[in-house]
Amino acid sequence: MSSPAQFATAPPHASTHIWHHLPTVPEALASLMRTVVVALFLLSFVLQPFLIPSESMEHTLLVGDFLLVNKQIFAPSGSNHSLEHWVMPYRDVERGDIVVFHHPDPPYLVKRVVGVPGDRVRIEDGRVSVNGVMLDEPYVAFEPAAPNPFRDNFPARVYTDPNIDPTWWRQLQSLTKNGELVVPPGEYFMLGDNRNHSKDSRFWGFVPRQAIIARPLVIYFSLRKPSTTDVQQVADDRLGHDRELSARVAAFARWKRIFRVVH
Repeated sequence: MSSPAQFATAPPHASTHIWHHLPTVPEALASLMRTVVVALFLLSFVLQPFLIPSESMEHTLLVGDFLLVNKQIFAPSGSNHSLEHWVMPYRDVERGDIVVFHHPDPPYLVKRVVGVPGDRVRIEDGRVSVNGVMLDEPYVAFEPAAPNPFRDNFPARVYTDPNIDPTWWRQLQSLTKNGELVVPPGEYFMLGDNRNHSKDSRFWGFVPRQAIIARPLVIYFSLRKPSTTDVQQVADDRLGHDRELSARVAAFARWKRIFRVVH
């Protein structure tokens, strides 16, 4: 005779209570202080915001772009900031880098490195050759401008542009060999990506290594501002949605440029 089947009865469902710990005032203040300290550390030693004011780097960087730059990537190799080195490893300045550097007027400029120490630089009809090889520069823009023999064919033998720094002109003659400019040790030759509308090393000379302070990382915001080289659009009198809030918001900023990596 088979024994009756045994059924296990589950205990009744016990209600559970999840207790959430609310931070005390001292804990909240400590968390806030940690956030402030990290933000101050990043802004003081690693990152710094900059605003692009001119069209010299179009179309890589536009007037109204807000940049977050890495201030430690080009730090001296002997620096003792080990924590920053771990966050943002150091390296030397390389040809093709976009860099921020000290300049007498204005105090900061952003340009692209075209010549590093020892390079032989020549520009013919606006095209750059380094060490006898023409550079492939897909980022360069040649917006309309009046002809300028000094700007477009460099180094020049004749002083033809009043914007050239006289001291630089004299130095330029001594550093030109076989129609090429030889970049001396510890110096860098800079050009703007908007080649026809950039006052750069062609006009005021080299940038010393110690003046280079940062490399742009990302565009974190971009206001829609006019550039002096923009093509003027014909006025449009059509009735439509231009006055709607959505249109105004869309026209306020270049939303697609936000968080764009700079290179």
